[in-house]
This record gives sequence, structure tokens and C-alpha cells, in this order.
Amino acid sequence: MPENTPVFGFLNINKPLGVTSHDVVAKIRRGLRIKKVGHAGTLDPLATGVLVMCLGPATRLSEYVMDSTKRYRARVHLGVTTDTYDAEGEIGLQRESAHITQANVEQALTAFMGEIGQIPPMYSAIKQGGRKLYELARAGETVEREARHVRIDALTVSEWSPPYFTLDVTCSAGTYIRSLAYDVGEALGVGAHLAGLIRVASGSFTLENAITLDDLLVTDDWQRYLIPPRTAFADWPVVNLDADSLEHITHGRAVPGTQAQDGILALAYAPDGEFIAILKGDAGVWKPHKVFI
Repeated sequence: MPENTPVFGFLNINKPLGVTSHDVVAKIRRGLRIKKVGHAGTLDPLATGVLVMCLGPATRLSEYVMDSTKRYRARVHLGVTTDTYDAEGEIGLQRESAHITQANVEQALTAFMGEIGQIPPMYSAIKQGGRKLYELARAGETVEREARHVRIDALTVSEWSPPYFTLDVTCSAGTYIRSLAYDVGEALGVGAHLAGLIRVASGSFTLENAITLDDLLVTDDWQRYLIPPRTAFADWPVVNLDADSLEHITHGRAVPGTQAQDGILALAYAPDGEFIAILKGDAGVWKPHKVFI
């Protein structure tokens, strides 16, 4: 990448254990000397795996990565609850779980499939009454939380070693795996908490194709790991603009398109191949949604 070319794209980072998502942003900003860096979807310090970093103007595309389907590998500890619903919290109830079988767990999981209402944990960044829930929790307060609508597409017990088991989860954005572990434990009558978590995929970004933070920061040609929008959103329609259409889009005007169904998003490219805009379909025309010129 030439020196005068602005950085624009995504990095697929395998987040290490024990660091926050904000720590990763700070390390990349400092290590790669890039001012504009953000992440698309927080991972807790005790979680590892796919953390998508948005560089330069790609920070304006983070919402589309965050809204994508997620895949997780969760390690659940039966018989022990914690106040944070994970291994970082204070231990609460401890109950005998030796009688719980894999078949019991698999039967309990059926109630969590599809569209469900999920109550977020107190130790979360969701705001209520203008304050984050974890701030209230640290002050010793517990408040009623409204259930949030999430979607769980697949739940599979991939390893059984009681009192632990590994659960492979495919779910919508916004699903709290800590709450899922807690709720499954309650359904079984013995309690549970999340003992470990790996994000295996976020949309098209997968763990198999991720680079570790340490490897990225010692690589001289780190730009080869930069993922352009066309790759990140490979399942989106692509609109190749001619000169006239390019002028219309950059001036906020719509252009006709056969694929422009209502609400459909597309990537728009200039005649020279430069990524120009996110377009949104509306009754047979593409309207500029986010323009990058």
C-alpha cells in the first residue's frame, strides 16, 4: 500500500485472553500508527477469538459487521453460579450436578432455540436509567432488566466432561452467551456459569483466517492482512457505477437498479474500481446510504 493511500479496511484479530477489546484498539492504533481504529463487537477479557477491527473510514461500516450472525464455542461449568455469570465473578450457589447427563442438557437446550427473550446479566454495558448495568452491579444494586429479543440458530454439545461441557452456538448479534449458560443451568435446576468462550466467527470473519495480535504487530507488511469491504461483505450485491451514476451518487441522488429491492444494501464502486458508497434499495432505485468521498 503506497504511503499516501489512506488505510481503509478490516483486520480479523484472534483476541488473546485477559485483554479488553479497547486494549486491542489501543495496541493497533499505537503499533500501526493509525489514528482511526475501532472494533465491531466487544469480547469480554476472558473471551478469545474473532475480534474485527475497523481501520480508517471502515469504522463507518462497523454496524454491519456487528449485526452479522455469530458463532461461539462456550465452555459451561454446571453446579456453580457466579454474580457475573462467568468465571470472573464471585461464586454464588453451588449445587450437586453429578446426576445431570448429556441427554438432560440437550433436552434443556431445545427451549432456547429460535427467537427468544433473553434477560441480560447485571454485569453488562447496557444502560438503564442513564447508567450502565455493571456500574449499578458494582454499587451493590440489582435492577429488573427487560428481556431482549435474540435469535439462536444452533446449539450443539460438542464435548461432555462433567461438570463441564462445551456448547457450540450459532446466534444473532446481541446474544449474551453468559446469560445463555446461566439460563441453561437454571433450567436444569443446578445452576451454571460460563467458564470459557471463543468467538469462532463473526459474519464472514472466521477464526481459521484470523491473525494473532502479537503476530500482526511484528509484521512489516501488515497491510496484506487488510480485508476490503468487497471481501468482508461478499454476499452483498455489487453495483459498478458509470461516470454519470457516480456523479449522481456522490451528490446524493438515486440511480436505477434491477436488484434494488426495498431495504437491500449494496456496495458501489467507481469506474476505476474504488469503493465509493453503501447503497440502499428502494422500489427499483439505489439511494446513497453512506458515501465515502
